[in-house]
Amino acid sequence: MRIRLGCELSYDFPKPTPMIVMLNVHYSRVASLEYPDHLITNPPVPIQSYRDLFGNWCCRLVAPTGRLTLGTDSIIQDNGQIDPVCLEAIQHPVEELPSETLMFLLGSRYCETDCLSEEAWRLFSSLPLGWPRVQAICDFVHRHVVFGYEHSRATRTAAETYAEGRGVCRDYAHLAIAFCRCMNIPARYCMGYISDVGLPPPYAPNDFAAWIEVYLSGRWWVFDPRNNAPRIGRVMIAQGRDAADVPLTHTFGPNMLLGFRVWTDELAN
Repeated sequence: MRIRLGCELSYDFPKPTPMIVMLNVHYSRVASLEYPDHLITNPPVPIQSYRDLFGNWCCRLVAPTGRLTLGTDSIIQDNGQIDPVCLEAIQHPVEELPSETLMFLLGSRYCETDCLSEEAWRLFSSLPLGWPRVQAICDFVHRHVVFGYEHSRATRTAAETYAEGRGVCRDYAHLAIAFCRCMNIPARYCMGYISDVGLPPPYAPNDFAAWIEVYLSGRWWVFDPRNNAPRIGRVMIAQGRDAADVPLTHTFGPNMLLGFRVWTDELAN
């Protein structure tokens, strides 16, 4: 299947302001794009690109004074399958984990394992290891947290999400990640597009989404505590320890967001 995906963000800046932008499809899916999803700005400004420590594609620019619109647009080929499921996937003992996964066992800016460890072991230690335990964590987070855009707060941590019982998709992801790490399961934060393909209408307005990946049976698997169901047409943009590693845009100065659009539309083949 073919999915047109992209975004458009508009800002107002009181003075020239440096930015880092993460809006390009992750390198793991670039080969599926029908044409490059170059970052386009209006007015045009010079852009420098680099890969961060997690392999995410980042763009540097200086926003001029006044209005700046930036975004991407492309078409991606997707296999049309739901997120893979493997109920038999096993949890590795910590001493057998690949070294590159160990950072995803540690506490991070939004995932305070030290605050949640005792509670995680109380809730989940009696459950079977591997996939069933991770799914139980996602089931719990899905039930415990009430979703609402009015609950969004950029500084909310996993422990605060657990205490408050509300949030948006990034808060679901942070809490599930923290619980997994407390149970010695590597977990990382992912951000990107999730389509409505395969779902009945009505559809909510498109937005970027956050989910998690968990290391079991020698590979990373997608789990989605916010939606808590496999989806079709999931396309990652960036991944890291938590949302602090993968902001859509990071601005080094004051600004006002004037407009925000995201699209993920299935196209005829």
